[in-house]
Amino acid sequence: MPVRADELPEAAAPSPPPGLVTVGRFDQRPGYSVDRPGGADSWLFTWTTGGAGRLTQGAAETLSGAGDLVVLGPGVPHRYAVAPGARRWTFWWAHCQARPSWADRLRPHLLGDRLYAVTPVPAAVRDRLEQAFRRMLADARWTGEGAPPAPDPDEPGEHDEPRELGEARQPGERGGSRTGRVAVAHGAAARELALCSLESIVLLTTATAAATATATAGGEAGRPGVDARIRRAEARIAADPGAPHTVDTLAAGVSLSPSRFAHLFTQQLGQSPMRALLAARLLHAARLLEATDLPVERVAVAAGFTSPFHFSRVFRQRYGAPPGAYRAGLRR
Repeated sequence: MPVRADELPEAAAPSPPPGLVTVGRFDQRPGYSVDRPGGADSWLFTWTTGGAGRLTQGAAETLSGAGDLVVLGPGVPHRYAVAPGARRWTFWWAHCQARPSWADRLRPHLLGDRLYAVTPVPAAVRDRLEQAFRRMLADARWTGEGAPPAPDPDEPGEHDEPRELGEARQPGERGGSRTGRVAVAHGAAARELALCSLESIVLLTTATAAATATATAGGEAGRPGVDARIRRAEARIAADPGAPHTVDTLAAGVSLSPSRFAHLFTQQLGQSPMRALLAARLLHAARLLEATDLPVERVAVAAGFTSPFHFSRVFRQRYGAPPGAYRAGLRR
């Protein structure tokens, strides 16, 4: 007699295939849980809009409240559930293969065992995140014919009471009640559009959470132990990595001598100014390769590299493949 997917034992709970982009919104009650002892083949992004969830991956664990983005990398045993004592857990989620450059954005938020918690995300940007997830859900449904569908105005929002849809549980889910919608992006264009929305979510959350954490940690002084002038120089590099920055120009921009600036930067950020600049340029180049069709030579120039041979060598060292192969691998 066939066994239904929702009757599988927890040890057999599968994860979505790694090549798919799947997105949905759930509203769960106490008792809901997903357990994957073998981990997942894809990345899992969760953004909580109400209630609270508890996510465990390997030895790392975190509670996720409203506004928190929690990301689980592939290949590590994990479990997530409605948090103890919470009346519900309402959240958007997406399974996909993360674009390589996202790891650089998420790295400062690593708790361990490929579990990333991006928090606190300011309330001012949460409406935009909600719209990005709605857009992702709509784009994932696109068949490739006509214009992509507009986000459903009737889709439950962050502050709405979710509606019951009576859908069956997903494999690996236990208990609770499930509400919301799920979409799988099958076409190449639908997948890319959905990933673009998810990339905006990663960028918005990591940028604003980092800015909020910096401001909260020390007011005008910034992060504990980091001089405000060093933070300004770091921000200048991140804002325009392709500019012809040098130790002298960066030091002059914050009214420090080059030697004092280089010493403080290295001491407080753990790497020299030029090494930080190289990392920022390589990240910028990776984004250009992912999002544009610019020739590799123009990507090198736009990212601040004067020698295409040097660019190819250091890019391969950082991302494991030369620029052309990196782009081709993403397109495949």
